[in-house]
Amino acid sequence: MTATEPVRTRTSIVRVVGASLVGTTVEWYDFFLYGVAASVVFGDLFFPKGEELSGTLLSFATFAVGFFARPIGGVVFGHFGDRLGRKQLLVLSLLMMGLATFAIGLLPTYAQVGSLAPILLTVLRLIQGFALGGEWGGAVLIVSEHGDPARRGFWASWPQAGAPAGQLIANGVLAGLAAFQSDADFNAWGWRIPFLLSAVLVLVGLWVRLRIEESPVFQEARAKQEPADKLPLLEVLTRYPREVLTAMGARMAENVSYYIFTIVIATYAKEHLGMGKSFALNAVLIGAAIHFFAIPAWGALSDRVGRRPVCLIGAIGVGIWVFVFIALIDTRNFALATLAVTVGLIFHGAMYGPQASFFTELFGTRVRYSGVSVGYQLASIIAGGLAPFIAVALLKAYDSGYAIAVYVAACAVISVIAVTSYSETHRRDLTTL
Repeated sequence: MTATEPVRTRTSIVRVVGASLVGTTVEWYDFFLYGVAASVVFGDLFFPKGEELSGTLLSFATFAVGFFARPIGGVVFGHFGDRLGRKQLLVLSLLMMGLATFAIGLLPTYAQVGSLAPILLTVLRLIQGFALGGEWGGAVLIVSEHGDPARRGFWASWPQAGAPAGQLIANGVLAGLAAFQSDADFNAWGWRIPFLLSAVLVLVGLWVRLRIEESPVFQEARAKQEPADKLPLLEVLTRYPREVLTAMGARMAENVSYYIFTIVIATYAKEHLGMGKSFALNAVLIGAAIHFFAIPAWGALSDRVGRRPVCLIGAIGVGIWVFVFIALIDTRNFALATLAVTVGLIFHGAMYGPQASFFTELFGTRVRYSGVSVGYQLASIIAGGLAPFIAVALLKAYDSGYAIAVYVAACAVISVIAVTSYSETHRRDLTTL
């Protein structure tokens, strides 16, 4: 009997996937809730009054701050995750994210405390980013290292589905409030409700995560090998520099397009097209529901044809579709806007679904948590973190959504180059890396 068999009889892959999915859903709910609120209300509530787009830019600047904290969280959580295990760090990251999000719901506004309001908002955003920086690596690894290697792409894609699930809940709650509240009530207190609800979701996530076992691949590696170096990050940077760059490049189109399709659309529809809050929120709500199922479908396909072909379908598709996306949104027709978001997210899923298994297969077990976290989160700074800020700045400078489309297409080219320059990984044995 191998070292991994006893663990796999105690913890089924379905339970592990469920625990990762619930946890990532909660974490992404918290993170995306901030992004949606930043595009809709934070500019008015937490910053000095001025030109509307300028307030939104300041709001998106605090959104970006969370991304700058993510690599730090990835390094810290990766360090201890490679030395102590995956499970303990996953519980800690969920708890940190939940407390920070709940606290945002209690913050005073700029009208109440002046400049202290954006300072407190920024601090809590940093905590959110730090926690999420450690969350992703642990969540995808504990699934990848439990599951059947032949179906790794499928099983590991389910934690990825936590992103649209979190987006779905966040947008759903905000859309519901916007539908039943006046703008005055929503801006005064309604926006706080989704942040305070985070406490309930975190309790559910913690209960589920505490019931799973540690990764069997990690346990086997710890039993057979010397532990990772005192600084696993140094081993990652010296032994796996190409893999880190590959992960970063592969994320460019995926990360940028996602925030354009789900967050910037709210600002674009409101400020540029003069549409109400519910126009973009409801379109993203429908798209996120389909996105949730598209991600594991693409992950399963990557088990059959490889990670690279599926990722390339997504990158090339996004690079072309984004121009159609802008044209459809500009019609101000809700059905066409929903189609624009949905197809965009389906192409995004082709990159995001195989991403968990692809990145897991790039690094050895003893530094895998650090490796996937660093590669994933470093890209988040220049891709996702700056995407809303760059997009709104381009909109302000050129007064055209097609400037945003060119930006996304350029990122797609980078991802295509990164993916095609690395060999296929889906047949790799994680226990030998």
